Amino acid sequence: METLLLDQTAVDANARMDEVIRAVEDAFAAYERGDAQMPAKSYIDLPEYNGDFRSMPAYLDAGEWDAAGIKWVNVHPDNPEKFDLPTVLGTMIYSDPETARPLAIMDGTELTMQRTGAAAAVATDYLAREDARTLGLVGAGVQSYTQVEAIAAVRDIEEIVVADLDDEAVAAFVEYFDDRFDVHGGSIPEAAACDVLSTVTPSTEPLVSRDDLGEHTHVNAMGADAADKQELDPAILRDARLVIDDHAQTTHSGEISIPYADGVIDDADIDGAVGEIVVGEASGRTPEDGISVFDSTGLAIQDVATAHVVYEHARENDNGESFAFVSQ
Repeated sequence: METLLLDQTAVDANARMDEVIRAVEDAFAAYERGDAQMPAKSYIDLPEYNGDFRSMPAYLDAGEWDAAGIKWVNVHPDNPEKFDLPTVLGTMIYSDPETARPLAIMDGTELTMQRTGAAAAVATDYLAREDARTLGLVGAGVQSYTQVEAIAAVRDIEEIVVADLDDEAVAAFVEYFDDRFDVHGGSIPEAAACDVLSTVTPSTEPLVSRDDLGEHTHVNAMGADAADKQELDPAILRDARLVIDDHAQTTHSGEISIPYADGVIDDADIDGAVGEIVVGEASGRTPEDGISVFDSTGLAIQDVATAHVVYEHARENDNGESFAFVSQ
């Protein structure tokens, strides 16, 4: 029985963003309905290497399809400078739920970027104004690119403002998107004043203040995925309509985790989970809504859903390398 080996290029080629967005939306719905299993993300902390490993297993039944898998991923901030490696590396094992046969082993780094963008797009689709035309980004690293690709799939984005301390990263970002959007570098307040804002940094202290935001800005808080990370002024969380991906993860290692632990906000400040909105148990954006925030920690069900899309198209397109991983 053959297993597909899919590298970064193959994952990128087969991750059709419109389909990934819908698959991630289906995953949120399955999780809310109780049709998914997702044990808590586990961490191996490596302070001697300024990094950590995380294991993320999940199974979901989306109705027309079901899927299972596990992602082994790290965050090592010193990698780019010391070893010329990405900060985040990952490996995804995608398995047949019926037989447990490994259908594919694929690059988890590209997979993570794709599903992170898709999660922001799902939240943006439900929580941002229908007439949103401007997108701000705080952070011009690799995650910022799929934020644009995904959010532009659900809103008619015309102008993009990107803020980053690294001028070269900003220049590369602007050059990449210059033929598709009115895109330019700017300050954090300029980016935060846009209709939609995505924060994609590893910051451990707030970067965006309450006064920076526009009156109706929707914020995708994507960068905080560990207990010491924080990108937003806690005053934003108190004032906003606050939507999370998963209560256990966000209160442990999401954007809300520090103010939650400090008692600055509590469960009464959380308006619900994005899955509740997807299945219709809570409303999407209403005319009364001002600022909204989606606190995304990244869920294993998103990885499995994205791996499903990638695997199905890889088989159709005869991509990747096949090898006999399981002997009979």
